[in-house]
Amino acid sequence: MNVCRSKKLLSVLFTFSVSISFAQRNQIIPIETQHNVIALQVGNDLRVSTAYFGTKLKDTSEYRFVRQMYRRGDDYSGILNSAYTPAGSRNLVEPAIEVRHANGNTSLDLYFVSSAVEKTDANVSVTNILLRDSAYALEVSLFFKVYYKEDVVEQWTVIRNKEKGNVTLQKYASANLYLTGDQYWLKQFHGDWAKEMQPEVTRLTAGIKVLDTKLGTRAHLYQPPTFMVSLDKPATEDEGKVLLGQLEWSGNFKVDLEVDPLNNLRLIAGINPFASEYTLKPNQQFETPAFVFTFSDKGTGEASRNLHRWARNYKLYDGKGDRMTLLNNWEATFFNFDEPILAGLLKDTKKLGVDLFLLDDGWFGNNYPRNNDRAGLGDWQENVKKLPHGVGFLVREAENNGVKFGIWVEPEMVNPKSDLYLKHPEWVIKQPNRQEHLYRNQLVLDLSNPKVQNFVFGILDTLFTKNPNLAFIKWDCNAVIYNAYSSFLEKQSHLYVDYVKGLYNVLDRVRAKYPKVEMMLCSGGGGRVDYGALKYFNEFWLSDNTDPLERVFIQYEYSYFYPAISHSNHVTDWGKQPLKYRTDVAMMGKLGFDIVVSKLSPKDLEFAQKAVKTYDSIKTIIWQGDMYRLADPRENPYASVMYVNELKDKAVMFNYITSNRYGAGSLSPIKLKGLDPAKKYKIREINIYQESRFGNGSNNSYSGDYLMTVGYNPGVNSNRMSVVLQIEEAK
Repeated sequence: MNVCRSKKLLSVLFTFSVSISFAQRNQIIPIETQHNVIALQVGNDLRVSTAYFGTKLKDTSEYRFVRQMYRRGDDYSGILNSAYTPAGSRNLVEPAIEVRHANGNTSLDLYFVSSAVEKTDANVSVTNILLRDSAYALEVSLFFKVYYKEDVVEQWTVIRNKEKGNVTLQKYASANLYLTGDQYWLKQFHGDWAKEMQPEVTRLTAGIKVLDTKLGTRAHLYQPPTFMVSLDKPATEDEGKVLLGQLEWSGNFKVDLEVDPLNNLRLIAGINPFASEYTLKPNQQFETPAFVFTFSDKGTGEASRNLHRWARNYKLYDGKGDRMTLLNNWEATFFNFDEPILAGLLKDTKKLGVDLFLLDDGWFGNNYPRNNDRAGLGDWQENVKKLPHGVGFLVREAENNGVKFGIWVEPEMVNPKSDLYLKHPEWVIKQPNRQEHLYRNQLVLDLSNPKVQNFVFGILDTLFTKNPNLAFIKWDCNAVIYNAYSSFLEKQSHLYVDYVKGLYNVLDRVRAKYPKVEMMLCSGGGGRVDYGALKYFNEFWLSDNTDPLERVFIQYEYSYFYPAISHSNHVTDWGKQPLKYRTDVAMMGKLGFDIVVSKLSPKDLEFAQKAVKTYDSIKTIIWQGDMYRLADPRENPYASVMYVNELKDKAVMFNYITSNRYGAGSLSPIKLKGLDPAKKYKIREINIYQESRFGNGSNNSYSGDYLMTVGYNPGVNSNRMSVVLQIEEAK
């Protein structure tokens, strides 16, 4: 560094020094929810660090003493517990942010400038902490949005380039948390098509554990962005310190979990920087997606209920609203249908008693008819042979039958065998000098291109313009991005990021114009499930695997992060279980059917019709109630969960056998949760296939204290494979 440069740097540092008072240098910035806190501290050197994370203290001034109590060794860098760790200066661990300045320099040092709190209402507030580099005109604002009663925090960053030239962002995380414990345990999830949400628990040891994806679209296919971290020991449902987190982003993500040299855990989450250097021109800024998390010192049950309440109140589209039950035609017809067949299914929809008929894949394409999954995607005109009178005829037929009509689309994708592909090959993501590699016979449209965004929006807009009474959209997304290249973008490293921004732009426009239409987020199952997308969707499709036994496990794991009202569950012909078992499992969320109603036996039809009415009577408890997991199917030969309403005067308990071993079943009472110990409750079995009940005292009344201390045996066994109990206050 030359002498002039040194003098200039000293001048900048002096300006920082004199402009910030002693009180500001040593201040604690508490970011508090009802029970928890992130206590940030401004040091004498103006660096912002994490002083404490966990259950909040009554006296906020005492947070400054916490770090002194740990004798784990020396932090020679002085920034292991940085609130947002920069690369290239004195940092020796995984950074949250890494940049290349306009002059090519790769160092970054962030200093405190100011902090402010803005209250949205009595429950929601946003803390903004402004950091600035001492030598370069680059700023970072750390935002913490607190949902006080729900004990939930959303964290994101805004990075501003005030330099005279371009700045390149090489890493740009949303959050950088610093946790302290004796040990750390990670519960992560992995999977594939029809094998979603497979849990795995491991102890985090020295070094870095990375959770990430590089698939571009349906990015969560193999590795969802949801995870848990337990402090000291693996948390159970009702005990232990645990953090539940997720990045609200529908593209490539990365979560770094680093146990540092002092045995503290550094958690860094954000967009995956893989192949995604992002350039900021002068006076441009980049806002990262939010990382949402909740912390509980009372186990995973409380933590997940925190997330559920937050999602219903603030994030999930119309999370406090109603939902329609439906009949889907997919497993009844697959691609093989015409107007008379669909007209018959519409009558079956009315006969079954559900609210809506959903027409799935196969209704479009003429030059390249959609008679299988190898052609037609991109050509969104009704197939004249299958639907000579168009979708409008079906909408009117549905109305004549007293039900609503919905339709399937996959607007982000294209088949090479389509008019769209031939007309606009430049709209397709593919390398110009590489052989095309298809995923499920299709390619991805380039949503970084505004023309493509207009086209995709136009697909939905045309459907609604021609059919104003269209009531439901199933939005699918089946392909990942191979051979990533955009003929529109100058900087290819922007593609993975700008694709998701383009998707959100389309969805913003759809929701602005059609706010009341229900939409299902589908992606070959749980290939795209996150709160970045769910702000636009009422529900999501958990898995194409609808075998009810498998769904017990899949739905159980999803329940840690997503409320039941967002779970789209269908009764199908998968599996060997009876119709009652299949229906009971599907009731643990938003009920739908994908069966051939005309092939049901009279008894099965009568049961299904009654089940829809039964579901209508309890669905509000399931959708808006607090969920309690009572028996884990991975630890027991049965599963048991219950939902309790806010007044604690009504609850629903679902019980399922999950083992065919001899004598398997609920041999002991299951302890209920969430009830009022002082209230008396009556328990009644509902959704019964035949008029027979288990003789376990259903005419008695029990105190909440008894039911939560001793429990209640639902009598699940090989002859009673699923049991649904309604629990109501005895008055």
